[in-house]
Amino acid sequence: PLTLENFLNFYQLDPRTFYRHRHLPSLASARAKLQNLPSEVDPEFEDTMHKAFVRFSVTDSKDWIRFLLNILPRLRELDVMQLSLREQRMMQMFHITIWETGVQDWHDPVVREHLRQLAECETLRNELADLLRYRLDKIDFISEPLDIGVPDCPLELHCRYTRDQLFVALDHLNPGNIREGVKWLPEKQLDVFLVTLKKAEKDYSPSTLYQDYAINETLFHWQSQSTTSETSITGQRYIHHQEQGTQILFFARETKTDTINSQSAAAYICLGTAHYVKHEGSRPMSITWELDAPIPARFLKEARKLLAG
Repeated sequence: PLTLENFLNFYQLDPRTFYRHRHLPSLASARAKLQNLPSEVDPEFEDTMHKAFVRFSVTDSKDWIRFLLNILPRLRELDVMQLSLREQRMMQMFHITIWETGVQDWHDPVVREHLRQLAECETLRNELADLLRYRLDKIDFISEPLDIGVPDCPLELHCRYTRDQLFVALDHLNPGNIREGVKWLPEKQLDVFLVTLKKAEKDYSPSTLYQDYAINETLFHWQSQSTTSETSITGQRYIHHQEQGTQILFFARETKTDTINSQSAAAYICLGTAHYVKHEGSRPMSITWELDAPIPARFLKEARKLLAG
């Protein structure tokens, strides 16, 4: 049968290549047109799902993929509030990946309509399941739970996540308001750093062209925002985070846009927690952090500029 999984394997395509062209219909829709069959797919919803397929094309968390494959066939009767806290966070990641909004109330009529629409559109639901199975089969590393003191956190060390996915997983349901690469989550006692290694001047202002790079597999050179001084509350929290009981969590990507699909923002690899080693300067502070887990070789291999020495 013509499935996305078979199609990608036969032509040895990365799904990001297939979904690079936004005007393409879903695979099942295309097949229906070729056979002169009526399509069940609403064009507007098909466009929504097409954009979501791009974001799902780099998903590499086995736990999250298996959860999604389990819930997709039963979306119609699914009561999200009956799921565990970890699974509810996975559903937040799922919802924001497709509809680009966090969910404040799972009984909201708009949210229920979202899930109903996907539940009743077998064509697109099956294509998403195909894509997830394809991604599951391609995962060639063993991930580990992310130990950040947040019970039931679904994020995993060294897996890839979009900005929106990772923040809703940490219960920050409005990640669209984050404009800088740092976010302090006081209720989690957690500083989240989003690092882009290769910065194009056209994408960043002079004040945000931070010098961020790996010194080796565990040491990372990172610059704070240009307004952060070593004596400020934020600067002191960075320096004394261990004594104050707060944590530093790193996510990194090579470039701002995906290297295969330039119409899509690149996802981040979760590099895990780090602790302060030393710093120089002020406004910005140049801080050396030591990662608690070595940067994976697969990331070093694809991001050649990552190692500075």
